[in-house]
Amino acid sequence: MSTVFIALQANEDTRPIIDAIVQDNPTAIVNRQPAMVKIDVPGSMTIRRETIEEHIGRAYDLQELQINLITLSGNVDEDEDSFTLRWNA
Repeated sequence: MSTVFIALQANEDTRPIIDAIVQDNPTAIVNRQPAMVKIDVPGSMTIRRETIEEHIGRAYDLQELQINLITLSGNVDEDEDSFTLRWNA
């Protein structure tokens, strides 16, 4: 099974986002570095707007992910409610 990942800057803005990603992707492996956090997930990773809003305590536009995004791997499927990474067959 292929792994997808997302790497975000390590700061106070991304802490609740990372918590939301881990909540929605129970097989996530979080690798914390001094300036970034890389999250690997076997198969596919789905980031849900609603879960981030629960953690961050306000409305959240998934486009805000771009502010702290360093890199990612996988094909992106995105709409207003979710951001999914997976390798297309």
